[in-house]
Amino acid sequence: MKHYEVEILDAKTKDKLCFLDKVEPNATIGEIKSMFHKSHPQWYPARQSIRLDPKGKSLKDEDVLQHLPVGTTATFYFRDLGAQISWVTVFLTEYTGPLVLYLMFYFRVPFIYAPKYDFTTSKHWVVHLACMCHSFHFVKRLLETLFVHRFSHGTMPLRNIFKNCTYYWGFAAWMAYYINHPLYTPPIYGEQQIRLALILFLFCQIGNFSIHIALRNLRPPGSKTRKIPYPTKNPFTWIFLLVSCPNYTYELGSWLGFTLMTQCLPVAFFTLVGFIQMTVWAKGKHRSYLKEFRDYPPLRSPILPFIL
Repeated sequence: MKHYEVEILDAKTKDKLCFLDKVEPNATIGEIKSMFHKSHPQWYPARQSIRLDPKGKSLKDEDVLQHLPVGTTATFYFRDLGAQISWVTVFLTEYTGPLVLYLMFYFRVPFIYAPKYDFTTSKHWVVHLACMCHSFHFVKRLLETLFVHRFSHGTMPLRNIFKNCTYYWGFAAWMAYYINHPLYTPPIYGEQQIRLALILFLFCQIGNFSIHIALRNLRPPGSKTRKIPYPTKNPFTWIFLLVSCPNYTYELGSWLGFTLMTQCLPVAFFTLVGFIQMTVWAKGKHRSYLKEFRDYPPLRSPILPFIL
């Protein structure tokens, strides 16, 4: 059996960083990263980007050396991805913040509103309903992070936690300030509008959870396998017939319901910004599905059936 010699160069300077002798042909990029880590302990595997070209795409950990377009002396280029943090840690942090912050405004802790309103409660029942819905949403997200989601990538750059927390925590505080404000006025169409909004919110929350379960069941534990998601016996998953990322479709519906329920401008703005971001993600995922699977259903749109 022939063995490979592997040299790893710095993608920026082209300096030789590491030379590996007698590497097995069936060695994976993940295993090569571990070997590289032994000689450079500061760059743990999750921090490494190994590529065939200095400006090319990162190779996957599961890529096998003998299946790559390299000779018996293989040259790879290394780029430092920076300090990494687990997806679970990021999600737990960015979702715990809105939950706690919103409740602080709801209970009107001191230094938020005028002193005479400290620890008072709103006279409008929609304010209490909105708090329950908001709390339910983020508790659901936390539980899904712990028990449902299976992440294809274990980590993300550490800087993302600051960006994500600023977004989620900032919007939560802005929304909560106005919804729980002593001068808040309920929706213009009253009880009928609130009930309709609650139905939409709960329907989409159940739908979102159903999609997350369906996506989880597509990927065996510890695997990075990607498959085409199809509808299951659960009617909430039938939207897969028309949409590639129905989890985002239901997420949008939930926040539209919350906007309708509270009739609050910051909530509407959060919904709009979220919709724009989810559309970007959905289009990216839709493109990768089309590229990866030749038999991908042609009827599907990224996020909104027949529109977007």
